[in-house]
Amino acid sequence: MPLFQIIKKDKMSGKCCFTGNLHTGEPLGKFEEVFGLKTYVTGSPSNEKVLVILTDVFGNELNNTKLIADQLAGEDFKVYVPDILFGDNVKSLDGSVDFHEWAHNHRPEITRPIVDQFMKSLQATFSPKFVGVVGHCFGAKYALHQIDVKQSTANAIAVAHPSFCEQEEFRAIGKHPILISAAQTDSIFTVESRHETEKTLNDIGAVYQIDLFSQVTHGFAVRGDVSDPCVLYAKEKVTLDQIHWFKHFSKDA
Repeated sequence: MPLFQIIKKDKMSGKCCFTGNLHTGEPLGKFEEVFGLKTYVTGSPSNEKVLVILTDVFGNELNNTKLIADQLAGEDFKVYVPDILFGDNVKSLDGSVDFHEWAHNHRPEITRPIVDQFMKSLQATFSPKFVGVVGHCFGAKYALHQIDVKQSTANAIAVAHPSFCEQEEFRAIGKHPILISAAQTDSIFTVESRHETEKTLNDIGAVYQIDLFSQVTHGFAVRGDVSDPCVLYAKEKVTLDQIHWFKHFSKDA
């Protein structure tokens, strides 16, 4: 079922993608035009080991995402955060946006070509020795596509509280490594979805890790309330897990 149809069917599951908290800090990177997209770029001057963050609906201008990119970049990766929303990033964190209309404007047939073209251009231009992709919420679906065995552009991915990913998309990843960071309370990546995903990954013999964080909700890894110690711990642990994941799978690159 298409993204915008799912959100129309379940109003609450859509709304949780459009709310959150703003995090403070001074970003270290800068915006550049990369393959025609406004892109936040940070980290190593080398393009040998590259990470690409595919964002949630708040896009690459959200301070939280820039800070995460900087932290990943501090581990000797070049990090790119492209604008996969063509400037239509949600700016308010209070859930006031018309998320039905927004989701319709960013359905897969519109978004996937944007992401795929960026990833293919990155591979063709830089020929990196390793490419990892991080997918947050909305971006997780498109991270999965980058390790589809039929058209893989990445070596490994990590997704946090994925939104609207279908089992066929998980089934298509083959042996590419995938790290999933999940919330205890999530109306999109539900308990049933998580268990079904685990079964799918087991069935295909995937290289995977699934972490479940208690006392947090959908969106915690990017825009959770860090004044809550449980959320702060889980948010920080997700990024540390991602760092370890990508360093492990890139160590021979």
